[in-house]
Amino acid sequence: MKKTFKILIYTSLFALLFSCNKDFLDKQPLSDYSENAVWNDPALVETFVNTMYRNALGFPFAIERLSDYSDESFFTPDWDVLNFNKSLMTSDGLYGWTVDWGNGDPTPHTMHYRWSALYANVRRTNIFFSKINSVPGDPLVIKGLKGEAYFMRAWTYFYLTNLYGGVPIITKAYGLTDEFNVARNTYDECIKYVVGQIDSAAMNLPDTYPVDGRVSKGAALAFKARILLYAASDLHNSAKNSTVIAGFSKPELLGYVGGDATARWTAAKNAAKAVIDLGKYSLYKPTPAATDSVAQNFVELFTSKGSSEDILLQFFTAKTDESWSGYNPALYCGPNGYHNWGNNTPLGDLVDDYEMKDGSTFSWSNPTQKANPYANRDARLYATILYEGVQWRKRPSDVLTMDSYSKIQVGHVYDQAGNMIKAGLDTREGPIENWNGGKTGYYLRKWVDTSVDPQYVKQDVPFKHMRYGEVLLNYAEACIELGQDAEARTYINMIRTRAGQPPLASSLTGDALRQAYRHERRIEFAFEDQRFWDVRRWLVGPLANHQTIGVEVKYVTSNTSVASYRQPDGTTWGTPIFNKMNTPGDERAWNNKCYFFPIMRDEMNKNTMLVQNPGY
Repeated sequence: MKKTFKILIYTSLFALLFSCNKDFLDKQPLSDYSENAVWNDPALVETFVNTMYRNALGFPFAIERLSDYSDESFFTPDWDVLNFNKSLMTSDGLYGWTVDWGNGDPTPHTMHYRWSALYANVRRTNIFFSKINSVPGDPLVIKGLKGEAYFMRAWTYFYLTNLYGGVPIITKAYGLTDEFNVARNTYDECIKYVVGQIDSAAMNLPDTYPVDGRVSKGAALAFKARILLYAASDLHNSAKNSTVIAGFSKPELLGYVGGDATARWTAAKNAAKAVIDLGKYSLYKPTPAATDSVAQNFVELFTSKGSSEDILLQFFTAKTDESWSGYNPALYCGPNGYHNWGNNTPLGDLVDDYEMKDGSTFSWSNPTQKANPYANRDARLYATILYEGVQWRKRPSDVLTMDSYSKIQVGHVYDQAGNMIKAGLDTREGPIENWNGGKTGYYLRKWVDTSVDPQYVKQDVPFKHMRYGEVLLNYAEACIELGQDAEARTYINMIRTRAGQPPLASSLTGDALRQAYRHERRIEFAFEDQRFWDVRRWLVGPLANHQTIGVEVKYVTSNTSVASYRQPDGTTWGTPIFNKMNTPGDERAWNNKCYFFPIMRDEMNKNTMLVQNPGY
């Protein structure tokens, strides 16, 4: 297994606090450590760096997910996510990014994407670099810690530029008496700075760490490829982003105002190829055998604790964040008929985008496909989505009497007069915690470990921040933008072969190939925190924000004594009738201002040299 990064969510200091000391009166206070103590103890410095990881990576498995803010999923409780997705954010509020049970606190998965939180992590890295050269200890250990800090500073500034464009580059830890008025650097300057930081990280990091647990040189190089890909994209290209910068007096804050776009795509291509040429990573089960279940291969990949494909993993344990909101993905996303919470429910917009097994497009206008919409589809659908009638984990004991077959129930049984007489257990009309029922007709399968009951046990599946599949597709995208279509198809087809899908035709070129690539990326990286950023950097906001869709499932019966959702022998009450439907209440709208976030008014008031982004 390749060495992977492990975030230490709970790094305990208790062992240090209660270590033996002959003179107990000469102890460090139990509640704190002096600055002197930290920077004279490599173990405490390592703990300081661990916090950078936590601050930068946050909780990708939190109760809200980045998918809820893109055309991947619907957040059932709302919490103002609906208003965010209607483009109603202002410099006084980001709506769904700040509400947690109505108390105004940031939700766990979005708090680390906010201006103040990101700059807090910048400050932490700046403190580190102001102190590290005086820390005693093994020079190789110190060098590695420097590499990690460079990586985390690059990571933090990268997301600042994604959200806000050019931002102030701060390289010192400000004190209370320092001047805080600092202008925004240009986007170009910021990207050069971020690339410089990640290059420094790569120079300091070992190829692999002697123990499994920290970011390596390979992760730095893979992240560089992502940085350069995003920077080369349409959002930051002055020849393509006029809808964003029109009338804005400082276009250099949001992208390049000159330079060579071809050179930028070439740099992105070369950076991805450098990772490929390392020879350290490979796709998990790249060429499935005829007897393989391709869907099961994907289930294994996304519930494993490390594979040949993984470049940057974020690990969790059953004790990670004891609060209800931080980490329990199976509980947060699972069907209410399993006493789960039914959040982050996949949209029909995503489900319908999965191809047929033969590579053709699924269509509700095709009578055969509409009659059985989940037959003969791309195997990744089965590893990602729970849908009507699919076999799932054994029902809890108190629900098993109502469904001994443990198959997903998101439909309703009707009599011939059109009256609903029985609701599925996993619906909002069912008998089990119906307020947690989803509204789209789907639930999330990806990432979920079925061997544990999330009511009582937290799974410990890690989140994949970067994997080799992304490197291959990043390389392919750069090739497309450089007109190297044949090379791009080769690498896209590696991903499709692993998924059991037919290769793209050699006749597919130009913009048609670009669209096929974007489709492939949407499917391959579903719920991996990629789509939110892709929508923005490709300038396709209107395509992703509209009235979303789900699925309605009906059974019609003439039986007048229907006691359960299924007949006693497990069969359904007639042939299921599937219809595309609008997701209730999820009518999204796009405003071009949303390609970037607003700088909050309180930040603008604190630093009068800041320039607000357009539209706010």
